[in-house]
Order: sequence, then structure tokens, then C-alpha cells
Amino acid sequence: MSFDQPLPPFNASDPTATFLSSSCLDFLMIELVPMAYRVTNELEEGAVAGAASASAATKANNSNSNNGSGEDVGGGRTSSTTTRGGGGGGNARNSSASATATVSTSRLLDEDEERDAVFFRLEALGYRVGLGLVERFSRDRPRFHDALDAIKFVCKDLWMLVFRKQVDNLKTNHRGVYVLTDNSFRPLARMSADAGGQAVARAQPFLWFPCGILRGALAAMGINATVQGESNELPSAVFQIKTIPSKQ
Repeated sequence: MSFDQPLPPFNASDPTATFLSSSCLDFLMIELVPMAYRVTNELEEGAVAGAASASAATKANNSNSNNGSGEDVGGGRTSSTTTRGGGGGGNARNSSASATATVSTSRLLDEDEERDAVFFRLEALGYRVGLGLVERFSRDRPRFHDALDAIKFVCKDLWMLVFRKQVDNLKTNHRGVYVLTDNSFRPLARMSADAGGQAVARAQPFLWFPCGILRGALAAMGINATVQGESNELPSAVFQIKTIPSKQ
């Protein structure tokens, strides 16, 4: 699968067959980050609202049991005690509505919690994509002898497949650390640099999905690693890979 316009004949058994326009990847990368933020906050809002409703229902049940019928021991008569304004059910509804209103008007996650949740969501999506890409496009290749051969495959073949160019620079300390530099990283190429200096910070979340692709691709080749991405100046991007030795 590449990202060019499909050309007949369509041969699904050919790993180099073209089925997807390159613009689709650009649109996907643009929409992934805001979508991840929306989903994260909506799920958190639903969880907090559900917890608030459960708490309100519990309080209502306790209130109803306390305000139920009781026996007047002195006169031998039974009396029913109710609360003004519609009883415990009305209080429960009011409590639930109040809790829901509080949830909808307040920020559910602080900035760090939201950032971490979005990172794990995007990185996990990229991981699955990286696994699938390598499983398909390295199937006819001989097994890689070491981690450096696998990293070179990522820098040349995988990068060309996904981002339509090769990595510009690869450095390693030969002790399990690799630094990949792309001077014109495709997902950042169309971002504008604002005068306030916030462009680099706003671009950071767009590197989390590619980090997942890298980690998933390496995992498919039997290499456990951590991947960190950063950009010091648009549109360049730097990815640091640290391999994790397997336990014997």
C-alpha cells in the first residue's frame, strides 16, 4: 500500500499496489490530534457524569429510607414523614442536575493529565499502524541481523512509504540509541510559524502518532524500544529511539 492515486489493474496481492491518495494521509494527520483531544475529554466527561449520577442516586435512596414511614410508640399510631418540595425524588433529581451542570462547566482534566491521555491514545494508534505496515512490507525480505539493519530499513523504506522521503540523518552511539532527523517532516511542512513563538509547542502533539508508528514498526521486527519525538524548528523533526535489551 502506498499513498499515490490507484492505477489499474488493482492487484490486492501485490504489496506495492496503490489504493490510497497521498492527500488522505495528510488529512488524517491533521485531524488525528484534535480528534484525540475531543475523544479524551468526552470520555472523561461521561465517566465523571456517571459517577456524579450514581452518587446522587445513592444519596436519594438513603434520604428516602430515612424519611419513610415510622411508628409512633407513644400513641400507637404510624405516621409518614415527607420532605417539603416534592420529597426525596425531587432532591435526587436536583442533585443529579446540579452535578451534571458542574461537570459540563468545569475542566475535567488539568493540562498535564489531558496531555498524557492524548499522548497514549495517539501513540497507541500509531503503534498498530506501524505493526501492520512492517508485517506487510517486510514479508519478502530476509530477517534483519541486528537493530541497526532494522533502523536503516525504517529510515529508508518505511519513511519513503509513509512520508514520501527518506530520513535526512541517522546517528547512533552503537549502544542502543539512535537519532533520526527529518529536516522537512511531512506532517509539519504546512504548519505556519506564528510570531508568538508557540508554533513548536503546538506542533508537538503531531509527533506522537509517528512515534507510535516507529515503535510499532520496530516491535514487528522483534525490537522493543522507546521513541521520543521533538521539533526545535518547523518543519524539522527529531526522533530518538532507545532500544530495550531483551531479558535472557
